Amino acid sequence: MCVIGSFALCKSVLNIGKRWQQLKLTMNYIKSLLILVPTILFFSCNKTLEKDIENIQIELQSDRIKVLNFGTFHMGFTNDAHSHEFNENSKKNIDSVHQIAKMLSIFKPTVIIVETSPSYDITLQENYSKYLKDSNIIFKNQDEVELLAFELGRLSETKRIYGIDHKLQYYYNINNEITNSIDSITYNEYNKDPFESNPELAINFDALSLLNKFKLMNNQKFLDYLIEFNADILTHVGTDNNFEGADEAAKFYQRNLRMYSNLNRISLKKDDRVFILMGGAHTAFFRDFMNRSPKYEMINTFNYLK
Repeated sequence: MCVIGSFALCKSVLNIGKRWQQLKLTMNYIKSLLILVPTILFFSCNKTLEKDIENIQIELQSDRIKVLNFGTFHMGFTNDAHSHEFNENSKKNIDSVHQIAKMLSIFKPTVIIVETSPSYDITLQENYSKYLKDSNIIFKNQDEVELLAFELGRLSETKRIYGIDHKLQYYYNINNEITNSIDSITYNEYNKDPFESNPELAINFDALSLLNKFKLMNNQKFLDYLIEFNADILTHVGTDNNFEGADEAAKFYQRNLRMYSNLNRISLKKDDRVFILMGGAHTAFFRDFMNRSPKYEMINTFNYLK
């Protein structure tokens, strides 16, 4: 009887042990859920969180010079084959540009770089000094330099402004002068509809607000398009055993590399903050150069276009 009783007691103890283990497992499961469920709810309720984080570039401490590389369309007269209608003397347009300058002034640049030749620097700096004394001045044939760069500099109290442009002619209509034997199908289809492969860029530019124009022009996909449109597509053009299209495209690469060399001629300190204002295609090339640079660190433009 004692043996039977002991056996029953042991069995009861074993059952209690098993239930205790089950209870511990259940409690651990509940604890895991308490940690996991809020996490799931957080991310399910914030579907755009990761996307938003990707669009924010925090300025980290580094020895590289901070650069805001900003693409624009030409607001005054231009020799470019593609231009946009913009009345640079309209008060409404000037006010809109100045609103953009106010947004960008939060960057607090110590140096401003524009798309004018270094040989023009003395006149550029004289005009900038005039603007700082009287911001209501209207310059003859004014463009984005006087309208946007000068106002940004005034608001940021920037002392230094330089031009880095380097004119170098190239013939991007070379396809019209030769019999293309490389890949006329791709070239002709692309020129017929360059946005076919990027339909999200097929937007009526002139219908956009000024802010949205700048948001489009500084979008990564649009900057890639500008390089393809202005240069890379020409690699599909050429006669037998020749590289007429590629050679013309190389001239545009060369021009931008020389402009980049002009930037590197300017004496800059590690604590300088550089704002670069150029046509979108140049901005696109400088984005690529600076992404690989040991000297410069590009700041996300969209941190300031809000």
